[in-house]
Amino acid sequence: MTERDQAWSLLTEYTSNDRLLKHGLAVEASVRGYARLFGEDEEAWGIVALLHDFDYERWPDPENHPYRGCEILRAAGYPEYVTRAILSHAEYTGVPRETRLEHALFACDEMSGFVTAAALVRPSKSVLDLEAKSVKKRMKDKAFARAVPREDLRQGADEVGLSLDEHIANVITFMRERADELGLRGTL
Repeated sequence: MTERDQAWSLLTEYTSNDRLLKHGLAVEASVRGYARLFGEDEEAWGIVALLHDFDYERWPDPENHPYRGCEILRAAGYPEYVTRAILSHAEYTGVPRETRLEHALFACDEMSGFVTAAALVRPSKSVLDLEAKSVKKRMKDKAFARAVPREDLRQGADEVGLSLDEHIANVITFMRERADELGLRGTL
């Protein structure tokens, strides 16, 4: 079993909701894309992204998520950089983001979810014909995906050192590579 297979097994052990599984896959696709772009370890970054919310279905409250998950990961022998990155993706933990991985995870978490939502409201229900300008337009609509803090989307782009337009375009591109797995091919 590869490390990625083990991470997927852990994710599916704690998560049965298809939407949450696809969110993990979308964030993984985006973070892996940034790892390639930055010349970093794609496998290591992808595992962190895949596992970032693995405990959320069981423990969605801020008192437990992502703390419970990190306890499980430590007990399973995952390295400190994994748990630290996962803790840093939630502002309320107080763990400051310091590494490129931590910044990329934060940047891709909400943006991957927002891009997914923007793709699913298209007539094609596809990420394949989604453009950054459409995502940006949706950001201005406060009723659309209202749970997603727009400031987090902007801050994520800043943290990876890109303009918002570039970051959105990158996330769309990275998610297109896994459109079928993410259920975002739609009618195309």
